[in-house]
Amino acid sequence: MKTKITKFTAALAMAFGAIGAGHAATITISCGNSGADYETCKKHADQWAKKSGHQVKMFSPPASTTDSLALYRQLFAAKSSDVDVIMIDVVWPGVIKDHLLDLGKFSKGAEKEHFPAIVANNTVDGKLLGMPWFTDAGLLFFRKDLLQKHGLKAPTTWEELTAAAKKVQDAERAAGQKDFQGFVFQAKAYEGLTCDALEWVASYNGGSIVEKDGSISINNAKAAKALDMAASWIGSIAPAGVLNYGEEDARGVFQNGNALFMRNWPYAWSLGQAGDSPIKGKIGVAPLPKGEANGKNAATLGGWQLAVSKYSKTPEVAADLVMYMTSAESQKDRAIVGSYNPTRPALYKDKDVIAANPFMGELFDVFTNAVARPATATGPKYPEVSQAFWDATHEVLSKKTSGAESVKKLEGRLKQIKRKSW
Repeated sequence: MKTKITKFTAALAMAFGAIGAGHAATITISCGNSGADYETCKKHADQWAKKSGHQVKMFSPPASTTDSLALYRQLFAAKSSDVDVIMIDVVWPGVIKDHLLDLGKFSKGAEKEHFPAIVANNTVDGKLLGMPWFTDAGLLFFRKDLLQKHGLKAPTTWEELTAAAKKVQDAERAAGQKDFQGFVFQAKAYEGLTCDALEWVASYNGGSIVEKDGSISINNAKAAKALDMAASWIGSIAPAGVLNYGEEDARGVFQNGNALFMRNWPYAWSLGQAGDSPIKGKIGVAPLPKGEANGKNAATLGGWQLAVSKYSKTPEVAADLVMYMTSAESQKDRAIVGSYNPTRPALYKDKDVIAANPFMGELFDVFTNAVARPATATGPKYPEVSQAFWDATHEVLSKKTSGAESVKKLEGRLKQIKRKSW
């Protein structure tokens, strides 16, 4: 009798185990919305699901990082568990720190395999709030065939870029390509413009808007000169429509063969080299130009991390997915397929990664010495700081004010935002 009861209990336990397995956790992950980003994210998430026995749902955030942050803040305010794993911008950890899980409890020291500076950026009040997923820095993309055709080299200063863009634009239009542009970039009033404009200002040695010690530095002649220079491009070597361009708008013009130069992030490389790209094999990549001969190459630090919402109902499972998605294997595949820069130094010596993306090895210093936006110095007030900066820049680009007037006004606005402290 006792044996029968034991067998019955064991069978019952197995049945409940099967039911439990059938009700595995479902994790919702936020991924990017461009083709390669979404597809590689889904592929790796599906691999993890198959391996772990859990399920994954995909969530695509708005295309604009500004809109994405606003959406997440709404979800956090409601303590929503709708999204478990969140893709967060490099400037967000200090802004949304109260709503993210400390991943240090689940990482088992894996963060030591990533760039220390990025890990430090993701660590707030001693808590690891995001695992590095891929890093970014602004790059200059160019049509190497057209530069060769017109006897030019990749520009080293913005002044050289302006002259080359005008020369080639005029020649190509005269040859019948009426919509050809010299230079396309991100000039819409959003976070992307903050990235572009910080590069211009820093390249002229005009500072970082707000310095590491919290001092407001934007009101200076070099920063004003940088903004005036960029304004001179609008309607000349860049279309007036660039004032509404985001990353994908600029890429669309460049990849369709209608621009000589483009400022964008590394992801544009793999798309431009795709089999159906009109400019496949014709793309060159270089550091963004200096501001005059005594300036410096400046690329804004970008990149994304994966974080777990504090309101997730299954935080341990969500954290396990994050560790899988940020592993060396996943980052290598994303680098090869989508030209997403790894956050693991070892992968920059991987022959397969370099074969797919030669610029990752050639421009390694660009990625390791990129200019950070003042998110750490300004903390939770960074979104206001950034908006004030992009609005001020957009006014200059729109020819509504001068660089000098804009940076003076911006200084006053930033003092209002700061008040007694950041």
